[in-house]
Order: sequence, then C-alpha cells, then structure tokens
Amino acid sequence: MAKVFIDGSYGTTGLRIRERLLERKDIELLTLPEEHRKDKAARKEMLNAADIAFLCLPDDAAKEAAKMVESPDTVIIDCSTAHRTDDKWVYGLPELDGQSYLIQNAVNIANPGCHASGFIALVAPLVQDGLIHPNARLSCFSLTGYSGGGNGMIAQYETSDRDRDLSAPRMYALSQNHKHIPEMMKVCGLTHAPVFCPIVADYYSGMQVTVCLTRNDLRGTIDDIRAAYKEKYHCGLIRYCEDDEDGFLSAIKYDGRDDMMIAAYGTDARITLVSRFDNLGKGASGAAIQNMNIVMGVDEATGLIVPDGYMACNLNLI
Repeated sequence: MAKVFIDGSYGTTGLRIRERLLERKDIELLTLPEEHRKDKAARKEMLNAADIAFLCLPDDAAKEAAKMVESPDTVIIDCSTAHRTDDKWVYGLPELDGQSYLIQNAVNIANPGCHASGFIALVAPLVQDGLIHPNARLSCFSLTGYSGGGNGMIAQYETSDRDRDLSAPRMYALSQNHKHIPEMMKVCGLTHAPVFCPIVADYYSGMQVTVCLTRNDLRGTIDDIRAAYKEKYHCGLIRYCEDDEDGFLSAIKYDGRDDMMIAAYGTDARITLVSRFDNLGKGASGAAIQNMNIVMGVDEATGLIVPDGYMACNLNLI
C-alpha cells in the first residue's frame, strides 16, 4: 500500500486531491495534525516517509520542500510552477508521446499548469505532425472559473458585498508575462511566445482554452487537424469530441470531472481549436492523481471522475 503525503492540503488543489484520495483503499494517506502543518521538521519527516508526495504550495515553498526530500524512494509530484521547465523534472502530461513511460519511472514530476494543459493538448500534436510550424506566432484566450485563483479569489467572489466588477468576465496577466507561457512554449517546441489572454469569470470551476488559426498558420486543412486529434486522443483522459450546446460552447461543461475534451471548429480559412475541462480537475488535482496512478502502475483514471464510456489507454504501459 503506497504511503501518500500532501504538503499544502488546505489550498484548492490540495483539498481536491485529498477528497479524491480519501475514497481510495490502495493508499495510506499521511497527515499532520493542524498544529504541525507549518512545522518544517514535521513536514520533512512526512515527505521522507512517503512513497509519493504532492507539493501543493507556492513556488518558493515548493522549491524548499523539494530540497527537504532525502529519501531516494519518495516520488515528488509538484503542483506549483516551480519546476515545469526544469530539465531535471519530468513534465506530467502523460498524453504526450512517450511521456507516460518517463512519468512511471520518475522521482520528480512537475504537474502541468491549467491553462497550459489545454493549450499544449491542442498545439503540441500539430507541431509534432508538421501541421503548425514551430516558428508560428499563435494567440490563445482562456476562460477559467474563479477557483483557479485559489482561496483568496474564491473568498473575493463569494462574499455577499463583493465589487460589481466581479459579475462580468475579467482579463488578467495584461503584461503578457503569465507564468504558464514558458511551459507552453517549451513543451510544444515553439520559438515564439503565444499572445495569451486569460480571463476569469463568475463561476466556480471549468476551463475553456481556445487557439485561433488562419490558413497562413496551417500546413494542411481542418480535416488534417481533426484526423491528428482523433488518432492521438481516441481514449484516455483527453479525447476528441465535437459537441456543443446548440451552437454554443460553455466553459462550465466539464466542471467536477477529471478528463478533457478537445475539438476543432470552422473552415480551412479560419479555425478555432478548443479544449474544455475543469481547472481543478485535469487542470490541477485530477492531473496530479493521474500521474500518481501511473507511478503506482494502476489505471490512470483510478479514483477520478470520468464519464460513462471512458476507455483506458493503458498509458502507464507505454
């Protein structure tokens, strides 16, 4: 039975991981008493006692925690931004070619960012197949529920006397320095940073990432894109599915779930690539547990909320 410790279990990602793991019979969840959860020595002891440790911490604290781990048998899954572009860490998106094998054999795993997961799922296969050139200058806008901002933003949105501006979608990261951009570039193999516009809206969870292409961006057709997606994402936690709500696409469609749906809409001249998922699910906690499952050698969806008709890809056996 695997021993699992969550360092930072009071944030939104840590809480969701804990909720999912409390239902598991194949792990032992290590916990610290409330009075010791900020005790560095106590945390270090738990980190080194664990077979798998989740770091659900701010970047600097995650770097510090990673250095506390001295046991060669402890696998770290870091949910912060701290190590996502570090070559010494394995990027935790198992749907990338060959990545599941690396994850299964890794001791340091960097869990992907939420916006980044949706962007990479759309763009990486097209770059790999030569449909998008690595020098392409892409743009992306991404809608997220306010839970993506953590406990502080949740409290801001859910207070009874909140600012009226919160009732409408709000753009942020206006300086084009969003922390997910480096991993979006590196993992997709892009030369240029995409123009990235994240938007937080007045709903709890759910994410919709959109990349727009024109004929000049594409070496092929929209049918080539669809064929590439269908071949790559025919099973598992990312799947190709062209569904809509009577001509609309809701960003809240897949909240509460741990999978992701992607699609391509439009014509050869103007194409909209869309991924939809839960920012706390496949965008954070669900992805972290998926990585844990692969390390443990069990089905990647064990303990996760997936739809009827889910088909395992046996990614952990690649």
